[in-house]
Formats: sequence, C-alpha cells, structure tokens
Amino acid sequence: MNMKSSNSSRRDFLKQTTLVAGSLVTMPLISSAEFFHPSVDDTIKVALIGCGGRGTGAATQALLTKQNVKLVAMADAFRDRLDDCLKNLMSDETAELGDIKGKIKVTEETKFTGFDGYKRAIALADVVILTTPPGFRPIHFEEAVNQGKHIFMEKPVATDPAGIKRVLDAALIAKQKKLNVVVGLQRHYQNSYRELYNRLQDGMIGDIVSAQAWWNNDGVWVNMRKPGQTEMEYQMRNWYYFNWLCGDHINEQHIHNIDVINWFKGSYPVKAQGMGGREVRKGKEFGEIFDHHYVEFHYADGSILNSQCRHIKGTVSKVDEQIMGTKGSIYCGAMNITDRKGGILYQYDKTKENNPYQTEHDELFTAIAKGEYKFADAENGAKSTMTSILGRMATYSGQALEFDKMLNSGISLQPSRYAWDADMPVKPNADGFYPVAIPGVTKYLS
Repeated sequence: MNMKSSNSSRRDFLKQTTLVAGSLVTMPLISSAEFFHPSVDDTIKVALIGCGGRGTGAATQALLTKQNVKLVAMADAFRDRLDDCLKNLMSDETAELGDIKGKIKVTEETKFTGFDGYKRAIALADVVILTTPPGFRPIHFEEAVNQGKHIFMEKPVATDPAGIKRVLDAALIAKQKKLNVVVGLQRHYQNSYRELYNRLQDGMIGDIVSAQAWWNNDGVWVNMRKPGQTEMEYQMRNWYYFNWLCGDHINEQHIHNIDVINWFKGSYPVKAQGMGGREVRKGKEFGEIFDHHYVEFHYADGSILNSQCRHIKGTVSKVDEQIMGTKGSIYCGAMNITDRKGGILYQYDKTKENNPYQTEHDELFTAIAKGEYKFADAENGAKSTMTSILGRMATYSGQALEFDKMLNSGISLQPSRYAWDADMPVKPNADGFYPVAIPGVTKYLS
C-alpha cells in the first residue's frame, strides 16, 4: 500500500492500474432528484488532499476512469511532496498507462500547502481524494462532507477513538446529503473476494465459527531525522512510526485483513485481548510503535478472529485471511472454499481477477457521472478502523477491552493544534527515544 520511492517500484505499482476490471457485482441503487454533481458540464473536478505515494496512485486511478475527470487542485503540508506528485503524474511512464496529462488542470493558484490548504482545495472540486497520513483523515473527511463533496478516502480513517466518532458523525451527514463515499478497503471491490462472499451468503460453509488473519512481512520505509526539522515536521515526515499519525501497523496495514473478517461476519467484535511488543525494531527512528501484535477478537455470537501482524525481517511473510464454518472453510488467498475434509467445493477462476484499486475508482466515478447515490463506505470504514485501534489498545495494555467502551472513551492522540511549532503528543527523551507502551503498565481502563 505504500509506494516505494524507486522508479521501478513506482512503475510496477502504476502498471497495476491497467488491469482489466472483471464483471462487477450489482449494487443497490438509490435515486434522488436532489442528487447531482455541480460542474456546469460533464466534467468531474477532483481535488487531491495528500500527495505522497498513495495519493499519486489514487489520482492516477481516478484519471484513468472512463469519465471526464479533471484534476484541478492539490494540497499537501509539504510543497516538495506536492511538486513530486505532480511531476510523477505528468511523467512519460505514467503516460504509458493512458492519456491523463490532458486531464491535469492544476495551476500555481490551485496548489495549496500547510495545514489549512485542504479547505481551499476541497472548495474547487466535485470529488475529493483523501490520502494524507490517517491521523488527519477525520478533519479532512468532515470538511469534505460539510462542503458537500463526493469522497474517496484511504484506509484507515482515523488513529484514535475520538477520530472514529468524528468520522461516524460526518458519515451520517454524508448519507443525508447523498454523497458517495468510497473507502480504500479495496477487497470489497475485488472480484474474487466478492465471489467468495456471495458463496458464504449462499450457505456454502455454514455458520462461521472462527477466523484467522495475517499481515506479516519485513516492514516499510523509514525517514531519518534531518537537521533543522521541528518535532512536528520530523514526525510527519516519518509518520508511520507515530500513533497520532499512523495508529501502528495493526491499524495502517492489518486493517485490510481485519476488515475482511468483519465484512464476511457481517458484524464487529465486542471485545479483544492480545499481546505484542518491540522485539527487533527498537531504534529511535521507529518512534513508538510495536513490531508485532497478536489479538483475539471476540464476536457476539462466540466466534473468534485470531489476528496477527508482524514487521520483522527474515521471518515468514503472509498476508491472507481464512474463515472456518460448520460445513467448510474459505481461503481468501487461494480463492477457494473447501469442505471439512479439505475437498474443493469452489475455486475462483484467477483469470477473471481484477485490479480492485482501479475498480473502486471506476465504480465511484461511474456513479457520480450518472447522478447515482450508491456508495456509503464511511461507517464500515470507521468501525473496521476502530476494530484495529481496539486491537492496538489491547496489545499495548495487555487488558481485555470492550469495543463500545473504547469507542466512547473520548481518547484522542492528536496535538492540541496543527502547526509546525505545536506541542507534540509524544516527545523524545534526551537520547532521542520515544516512550513506548508497556503491557501491564499502560492502562485504558481504571
């Protein structure tokens, strides 16, 4: 999900957007005479908020849709990130994917930087793409909804319970305004997952009794501190390792797998307990997050999701989900369903797989162009994000925590203000190391 800086990695990522989308599952249609997008012609104007790797990819995918999409505004806290993003969008290798250069209408007057530039960018668009570090997602989503814009926002949608509450409140307003909202939990837009889900609904595996989910790999990039940076700038440049910005990798990455289980279950856990820590990544450059988490998520019907994620080099890599039922099991990575003895009940045809990152934009912009209200992903995105946050809080504390109590706890990790000289919620000690949660010592319940 995080694009690497090398040209080869970027090329590989962007080329994925050219995969042909397979047949789409019919979704419920809600029509309204009051629904429209406000451009004077058929142009759908887009603003990009957050110009890093994911923002570059999402903007590319929006511009590769079949609709008359124009990128008219960009906003980022850092001018160099904005300039790099625009340069990549205009590059020859991006042009290999399709004719998108002519769809980029960003001028110097529609480039916005700093902490408040997003408001001005949003005002210029019909559709807003939100791809900043997730700590900013609640305020950006709230603003886009208040301005009446359709929205694509990346996962996760917050990093703390207070942020989740803001997203849920704004999601209700988005529904009232009939604003299409797509969240980048792309498995919902992937053909194989949709087909596996349909067969679950048809009763092929019976009742779900347990599930497993994994996101285990080497980890991601690190941006080292540079001379002259304020603490705010350093943490934002190295955002993956600070919870107010990222929420730990159980939130930023593993949410995908956790969300798949919630989706297939049709519900969210009621409580969680687990363990985790920093076994390998102990350097000051890794901020405050853990390098491994294991969580038991308990659902109301008694079923349990065993969830694990790990960022440790040299260990087994696995990103997958497995769902066990009374009559069979779903293996998402293998794209199949087996009976209780291991016999294949269903195998998805892998040649029909699509690129879900592209499909989520294709479907969103098709709905907007037709004046249809079809997508309301924000509530699920918020509750699956809260599931990941609950897991982090359980591993950090070693306590058994209830979903509703944590959701309503009011806990916020955000700074009191967003400014380069702001007093930060977490600070390094004299040696440059940040405080790290200690299970059994860190408390979320009195």
